[in-house]
Amino acid sequence: MTQASAEALRSPLPRSTPMSTTTVYKVSGMTCGHCESAVREEVSALAGVSSVEAVAATGLVTITATEPLDDEAVRAAVDEAGYELSGRA
Repeated sequence: MTQASAEALRSPLPRSTPMSTTTVYKVSGMTCGHCESAVREEVSALAGVSSVEAVAATGLVTITATEPLDDEAVRAAVDEAGYELSGRA
């Protein structure tokens, strides 16, 4: 886990810098690296997303974007990958 991910886990609120926002979501159903890859691929396609880290062991997906994310767009991307977005972590 990267330091940024560890920091995101400690803070339930989105973190912002002048150029980005990092938000952590809870996703159910991920069990392996393939699951992580599927979620990363779909979420990465959202406008403004610059990085996605999905961790099956915790069910957490950390997304960094150039602007605040639309939770429903993230939900649709996770659904398209075959998993369920439980909400913000």
